[in-house]
Amino acid sequence: MNAPSHATVLAYSGGLDTSIILRWLQSHYQSSVITFTADIGQGDEIEPARQKAVTMGASKIYIEDLREEFVREYVFPMFRANTLYEGVYLLGTSIARPLIAKRQIEIAKDTNANAVCHGATGKGNDQIRFELAYYALNPNVQVIAPWREWDFKGRNDMIQFAEQNQIIIPKDKYGDAPFSVDSNLLHISAEGKVLEDPSIPAPSIVYSRTNDPKDAPDSPENIVIQFKKGDPVALNQKELSPASLLHALNVLGGKHGIGRIDMVENRFVGMKSRGVYETPGGTILLTAHRAIESITLDREAAHLKDEIMPKYAHMIYNGFWFAPEREMLQALIDKSQEPVTGSVTLQLYKGNVSVVSRESPFSLYSPEHVTFEEDEVYNQTDAQGFIKLQALRLRILAERNLKKL
Repeated sequence: MNAPSHATVLAYSGGLDTSIILRWLQSHYQSSVITFTADIGQGDEIEPARQKAVTMGASKIYIEDLREEFVREYVFPMFRANTLYEGVYLLGTSIARPLIAKRQIEIAKDTNANAVCHGATGKGNDQIRFELAYYALNPNVQVIAPWREWDFKGRNDMIQFAEQNQIIIPKDKYGDAPFSVDSNLLHISAEGKVLEDPSIPAPSIVYSRTNDPKDAPDSPENIVIQFKKGDPVALNQKELSPASLLHALNVLGGKHGIGRIDMVENRFVGMKSRGVYETPGGTILLTAHRAIESITLDREAAHLKDEIMPKYAHMIYNGFWFAPEREMLQALIDKSQEPVTGSVTLQLYKGNVSVVSRESPFSLYSPEHVTFEEDEVYNQTDAQGFIKLQALRLRILAERNLKKL
């Protein structure tokens, strides 16, 4: 057992697990508990969390609307890199953890609390993401991870503890919950239980943010996203704040059944895990951003971004948001975005988002150079020398091989 902590800042959702953790901290560590609930767009869970924290005897209660900061300082910088983990995952859970951890550390400093606590299990990625962020921001902080410390063997033990401590248990928690859900303004994820066998299709009840594509509107819908230096700033000629813009894209994408992903991913701890993710607005945004980059980025700059993106995605997935290597790559990515300004028209239809058109005042697309008609800017005979120089080493190699060494 660690040394008792006199005050602990708990990342608190108001759900059964973090409510049990709150009481466990009070009894096991004799600690006063400061709850912190971040509103990052998860929905209507915020006020119930406040009331539950009061009932549970939290010494202080922090509830903060971080939606704009979340999108502006975390989601948008990540999207400047066109970030995908293992080719498909838009990192909706991963990108939320550093912000929550940062605020926990700041609250701990403001309240003179000497410990921080999260509710992540010992099997998952979130424990790593939280704790790497904690230590990056305060190397001396005490970290409490109840799932790695307490004696509960499973859900039944937790239910019994909750009953003994007058903790309200949602009715569906008495049996096996169908799946675990995590949500924020970027996405909603589902894992576990009915999803644990990847050979069995996900039931329809898993999906809550998007229509089934086959039930989506039968008519396509066109939208226009405007970008400035790599970030979206307006939708259909209406300027919006970062959080408002992402919310609007979520509504549009959800209506048209866009952004469903069913994947088996490789966790940082070493095991494979199946997750079902809905990221409607993010899926639209990724398509639009790549489209505006296609006319504003130099070829080698664009290719370099594509080469470093998997590395950047691994850093975020594995919890290294505050690491110097991530910040170094971010500086490179942000430099590339200086000319990424313009607008993209997209069509949304039956689970698909496709590019209709794109334009920019800084476009590198030159109709004079690419036309099949007569032009005065490109000498086609120049290609002959270019090809011969590119082929020189291949020709030398072929000549050697013809000698049948």
